[in-house]
Amino acid sequence: MNKAVKGNYGYINTKRKLVILRTILFFAISLALFAAGILTTHTRRNLLTVVAVLGALPSCKSLVNMIIFIRAKGCSDSAYKQIKEAEGHLIGMYDMYFTSYQKNYALSHMVVEDHIILGFTEDIKCDLSGCRDHLETMLKQAGFKDMTITITNELSKYCDQLSNLNEKNQDCDAARDDEIRIALYDISL
Repeated sequence: MNKAVKGNYGYINTKRKLVILRTILFFAISLALFAAGILTTHTRRNLLTVVAVLGALPSCKSLVNMIIFIRAKGCSDSAYKQIKEAEGHLIGMYDMYFTSYQKNYALSHMVVEDHIILGFTEDIKCDLSGCRDHLETMLKQAGFKDMTITITNELSKYCDQLSNLNEKNQDCDAARDDEIRIALYDISL
């Protein structure tokens, strides 16, 4: 179940399966209660119908969550292998999916090091500048200013950026980097 932890490789796929099962279970419980009410009282006007209708509320919320996870794409195996080699000492965050009012941004991988955030997306339709602006805005709201955010959809370029960042071997504030990661986890799916 380590894959079900946000930021780990395979998070989206694992979470998708869990959300689908949960949604099916929630709807099955509501339908079973509704059917039990009708079978026992021979009418829809009973207390179990009320409970079944109220049970439909979390079922529908889970359905919306399921639709979002079905649309979300995680990091591919081939990209994971190449990124893992270039990652080095950096702490990678896989399968990050950010939502905004205008668009959604699927990032396969991200790293945070000092005042630098690097991100890679396999989604060719991803608005790279919009994603950068969204992350910048959200991080400013969380109290993190002066961040250099670079998002790319070219894997070789991204791996080179990771290697260069590894070579810098700079002294950074690990606690601040963890706070930034937590803020990114909080705003991602």
